Amino acid sequence: MERTAPCTGTTALAALVALCSLASAASAQSGQAAPAPAAAAAAGKTAALQAQRKPLPLRQQKMPGKAKNYYVAAWGVDKLRVSYTSSGNLIRFSYRVADPERARLLADKKATPYLLGQRSRALLQIPVMDKVGQLRQAATPKAGQEYWMVFSNKGNLIKPGDRVNVMIGAFHVDGLVVEG
Repeated sequence: MERTAPCTGTTALAALVALCSLASAASAQSGQAAPAPAAAAAAGKTAALQAQRKPLPLRQQKMPGKAKNYYVAAWGVDKLRVSYTSSGNLIRFSYRVADPERARLLADKKATPYLLGQRSRALLQIPVMDKVGQLRQAATPKAGQEYWMVFSNKGNLIKPGDRVNVMIGAFHVDGLVVEG
């Protein structure tokens, strides 16, 4: 009987490399590499979970006190709110007037309002109806009154939970969350 040398770590590693290269050569010759059934099932399950996964909506956070004070002091408005209509084709921006003199710019028909989606980068405008005109209130502001304007969201580019910026002339408010 012949005695063989004991298997050392280097010899075992060389044998393992040789076996792997033989296995890969055999699978390349067969023309197709069939994944293991367990691996295929796991990959299918992962793809299904990723397809179902939706982006998490942003949490509605109250506007900080300093920001509220700024908008009242600089622009004469408070209770800024952006909401999604039931059809999704319109986004409503509403505000309450605290100081009519300062809030005059928001009601100015010459100042074009825009709503910019931070995620989608969609720039929405106020639609103009043939017999009605712009879908916004442009009356002289009165203290304590709530005013609104709606933006066309054709194609539903902005969804509930998205953050948006509202720009009306020099007036800018950033990061409002669209309420559903």
